[in-house]
Amino acid sequence: MKKKSIDIWYEINPILGFIAMLITQDVVMRFFFSKKKIINNSLSIPKNSSIILAPTHRSRWDGLVLTMAMGRRVSKKDCRFMVTRSEMRGIQGWFLKRLGCFSIDQLSPSLSALRYAVNLIEKKQQLVVFPEGKINKYGKALILKEGLFRLGRLALKKTTAIIVIPIGIAYSEVSPRFRGEFCISFGKPIKMNDYKNLSIKEFNKVLNERMIEEEKVALKNVRR
Repeated sequence: MKKKSIDIWYEINPILGFIAMLITQDVVMRFFFSKKKIINNSLSIPKNSSIILAPTHRSRWDGLVLTMAMGRRVSKKDCRFMVTRSEMRGIQGWFLKRLGCFSIDQLSPSLSALRYAVNLIEKKQQLVVFPEGKINKYGKALILKEGLFRLGRLALKKTTAIIVIPIGIAYSEVSPRFRGEFCISFGKPIKMNDYKNLSIKEFNKVLNERMIEEEKVALKNVRR
């Protein structure tokens, strides 16, 4: 009998989640960065909507920045991260699993992983997908991965209230340094139902343009 993947099927451990939030947001983020700016442009999210956050990916700090700006303290929802299998190994993987992360094979996603992600969307959770698929440190032009659109279209069979929020994250240095700055800018939500008839290529073009637009705003605010 095939062994079920141990990278998914984890709920957030409430005690570990609370401790992690205190350590990362109240200690690490506060003292590592000298200035933090969040631009949400009076972000308005329809009630009872499923949310897919689509940020640019420039550093390993991105997850912590996003959680501070849009995590439980702000949105009353946890950020459920979809990550690569390599990130779910060892001690790091042990913690990530219990903090609500789950892995997916980008080249050949398993049916169980797709179902799990769709289930999170259907239950109005806050799913985080990095459309670039990996850290793109210098912001070079990349073809966005197909996963986000495929997930959204699958989830539309369960619920039509799905919105994608394009996000730009920028740091005062290419590689974030101690006492540096960061800025995160949230773009206008994209209603998946309005784009369901587009091809993956067409949708990704729209999403990529919105993400880059928000990143430019963030870069300007950290003087880059």
